[in-house]
Amino acid sequence: QVQLVESGGGLVQAGGSLRLSCAASGRTLSSYPMGWFRQTPGKEREFVAAINWSGGITAYADPVKGRFTISRDNAKNTVYLQMNSLKPEDTAVYYCAARLSSDIHYYPRLYNYWGQGTQVTVSS
Repeated sequence: QVQLVESGGGLVQAGGSLRLSCAASGRTLSSYPMGWFRQTPGKEREFVAAINWSGGITAYADPVKGRFTISRDNAKNTVYLQMNSLKPEDTAVYYCAARLSSDIHYYPRLYNYWGQGTQVTVSS
């Protein structure tokens, strides 16, 4: 059984930074792509960023390009999301997810395991 646990969320002022972490247990995920998604009330979960198994390939949603950076430490079975220049519209619950395949993807339904989410709130 795979468990993903996010941490690092919180309240920050616009322009500030946060670093989210996602620690995996129960199974090594170093061979699989990982992703970050976010969701606000009444909206569907949306893609934020993804990274392949080695970290050599990354992808970002347009609203976060140039501000967010996804990375991973396979030795620690952990994925990170560094979020800089945060905006109020980044406010959401952020989820990490693991995809048991070889390629990264943008669709939440193609990810197999999910964390419980961590709240990020950006004040103006």
